[in-house]
Amino acid sequence: MEIYGYVASLFIGLSLGLIGGGGSVLTVPVLVYLFSVEPVMATAYSLFIVGSTSLVGAIPKYKEGLVNMKTAIVFGIPSIASVYFTRRIIVPAIPDNIATIAGFELTKPILFMLLFAVLMVFASYSMIVNNKKETDDNIKQVFNYPLIMIEGLVVGLLTGIVGAGGGFLIIPALVLLSKLPMKQAVGTSLVIIAAKSLIGFLGDLSHNTTVDWVLLSKVTGLAIIGIFAGNYFSKKIDGTVLKKSFGWFVLVLGVYIILKELYI
Repeated sequence: MEIYGYVASLFIGLSLGLIGGGGSVLTVPVLVYLFSVEPVMATAYSLFIVGSTSLVGAIPKYKEGLVNMKTAIVFGIPSIASVYFTRRIIVPAIPDNIATIAGFELTKPILFMLLFAVLMVFASYSMIVNNKKETDDNIKQVFNYPLIMIEGLVVGLLTGIVGAGGGFLIIPALVLLSKLPMKQAVGTSLVIIAAKSLIGFLGDLSHNTTVDWVLLSKVTGLAIIGIFAGNYFSKKIDGTVLKKSFGWFVLVLGVYIILKELYI
């Protein structure tokens, strides 16, 4: 299964490079089902993998002028604070055995996998239904500060709990609330995801020292190779068709995880 896991690790970065998102929704299932990592720990590993891969992917975007640093700071600060607080305080406070409902025992790992699967379903919808409008480059940027900060806090909380980057929430927020062109929104999103994910991972390190750095390094390295390959092929492949196809795959995987955790 580890061989399949390493192949899948390439696809984590590949999806980020090809469509600007989606890689994070693959990371936790890959770690849990192919590398047998405990679900709560998998969400921590995911933060490091997604954060590192996004950071590398953001560098060429920055060089091309596709990163709006002002937007990254306005959105990123509340998001970073939220994800660090979530990993440092909220996640450790959740009990291992949460409740028993009609004979079904809801444990912390099962809760995390169910929350992640629900996130996958929502993420797949945003990939399948392309309703984002391209913003004109000449439109003056206008910040809706209260909404941007609230969105940053929500995305940070979501990232902290399930270990996903939340690009499918960040990109439309940047387009609608900050009036960024889509290409700038994708580049800026990578910077935000990198910062909040890596800082969120630091929140885990403060109370968890049992990190498998060998596995983490291998998966991260393969994901980084994947993002370079994705950036290359993104110029040759129809991104709209690819994004919808990937969306359907994520939807099926999300439904499978829900059924597996509840009934299998």
